[in-house]
Amino acid sequence: MSLGIVFHAAAALAYAVLGTALWQRLRGAGRVEKTGKVARLGLLGALVLQGVALQQSMLGGSHLTIGWALALSATVWLGMVVFWLESFVVRIDGLQLLLLPAATIVCVLAAIFPDGVRVPHAEDGSIRVHLLIALAAYALITVAALHALLMALLDRHLHRPLETPANRSLLGRVLDAQAPLLVQERLLFRVIWIGFLVLTAAVVTGSVASMELTGKILPFDHKTVFTLLSWLTFGVLLLGRHIRGWRGRVALRWTLTGFGFLILAYTGTRFVLEVILQRS
Repeated sequence: MSLGIVFHAAAALAYAVLGTALWQRLRGAGRVEKTGKVARLGLLGALVLQGVALQQSMLGGSHLTIGWALALSATVWLGMVVFWLESFVVRIDGLQLLLLPAATIVCVLAAIFPDGVRVPHAEDGSIRVHLLIALAAYALITVAALHALLMALLDRHLHRPLETPANRSLLGRVLDAQAPLLVQERLLFRVIWIGFLVLTAAVVTGSVASMELTGKILPFDHKTVFTLLSWLTFGVLLLGRHIRGWRGRVALRWTLTGFGFLILAYTGTRFVLEVILQRS
C-alpha cells in the first residue's frame, strides 16, 4: 500500500470527524458557531495530511502522475486551503458544511482509485513546473465555478425560500448558515483573482516549455485556444468588475463561461493523456 493511499485515508477520516461534529451542532443548535482554535487546528492537520497524500501520489518520484481522482483531490485541497486562509479575514464557517463532506468523499475516492497516467517529459524542470501550475489554475477556476453555483443557489433561496422558517429543513438550515451574498461575492472574486494570476503563470510557463520542446512560443491546438479564451474571459470579468462594478448574475455568467472554456481545454488534454498515450 502506497503512502498516498494511507495519507488520503487518514485525511478522509479527519475531514469526516470534523464534518460530523459540525453537522451535529447544526442539528442541535440550528446554527453554526464560530470556528474555535481546536477546530481550526484540526482542519489544518487534515489539510497537511491531504497535502502529503497528493505529494506522495503525484510527485512521489522523478515523474508526475495525474489521474481523475487525484485531480479532484488537488482541486478540493486548494479550495480548502483558500477557505482556511480566508476564514482569518471573514467569517465563512457555514461553507464547512459543504466543504468537509466533499473533502471526505474526494479523499476516499483518491484512496480507492490512486492510479493515474505518468505524464511524459515531466522529468524536465520547466515542463514539470508548468504542469503543476496549470493543474493549480484548473483547480482554482473549478473552485470559483462551484462557488458561483453555490451563490446562484443562495440567491434563489433568498428570493424563493424552500420552506417557511417554522418548517425549515436541514437543507434550508444549511443555506441559512452560509455567509451573506456580499461576503460570498468578495470571496468569489478573490478566488478568481488568484486563479487568473495562476492561469497567467501557466500560460507563461507553457510558452517557455513549448519553446524548449518545439521552438514555438505556443502550439496552435485546442488546448492553447481554449486556455487563452478562458484567460481572456476572466480578464474581461475582472476588468468589468473594476470599471463597471460587475456583480451578481453578470459575474456568475462570466465565471461559468470562463470555466467552460477551461474544461474544454482540460477534457481534450485528459483524452490525450489517458486514451491515446495508454494505447501507444
